[in-house]
Amino acid sequence: MDTEKGVLEEGLALLGCNTAPVLSLLNTYIAEIERFNPTLSLVGTTERRELAIRHILDSLAPVGILRRLLEDRRDSSGVSPVADVGSGAGLPGIPLAIAMPDCRFTLIERKTRRAVFLRNTLSKLGLPNAVVEEREMEKAPRFRFGLITFRAFRPLSPPILKGLFRLLAPGGVLAAYKGRQEKIAAEMGAVRELVGPWEAIPCAVPFLDEERHLVVIAPLSSSPRTW
Repeated sequence: MDTEKGVLEEGLALLGCNTAPVLSLLNTYIAEIERFNPTLSLVGTTERRELAIRHILDSLAPVGILRRLLEDRRDSSGVSPVADVGSGAGLPGIPLAIAMPDCRFTLIERKTRRAVFLRNTLSKLGLPNAVVEEREMEKAPRFRFGLITFRAFRPLSPPILKGLFRLLAPGGVLAAYKGRQEKIAAEMGAVRELVGPWEAIPCAVPFLDEERHLVVIAPLSSSPRTW
């Protein structure tokens, strides 16, 4: 692909997300990131092609896996509640909310300026299935989410895992965006006494020749793997 638009459009097609509404909303979202990135340092790139691949397509790469995880994790109203913890620029939460309109997303972000950016962006996009909570993860209400995801957050550690697990509804799981297998093994080794079933699932990001995994983690009290 020679153009940024072509990269995004073809990448979405490869991921099964290439519909006109999804493409239009993602282009608007990218424009908002580009507009505010110089003052808020939302992402570490100024090139649209790299932004499309390393952030948007990377966020959407595991969408099929996430859909399967959420099938049996709906609340009493029949909706799949998802939290994006440490949302920052809205990654992966906003691309996922665009591609998965049948799920409800809560973007948890502790920094005020970024939370304001997230609220303004959701308003501009007109996304009815996403809200922002400006608070630290440790102070968020407990036991609400069937799935919690995070990307470029913090390395897994006992305090981080305990904070994340307290937000899960019964039967809920974590879905962490991670890179190389050896680094995942090291992180999981440091928290092995706290976790139940877990799996690192390879995720191919279109046009990105780097190792990516979605690490699905259940709490220690969980029954055998249910995904």
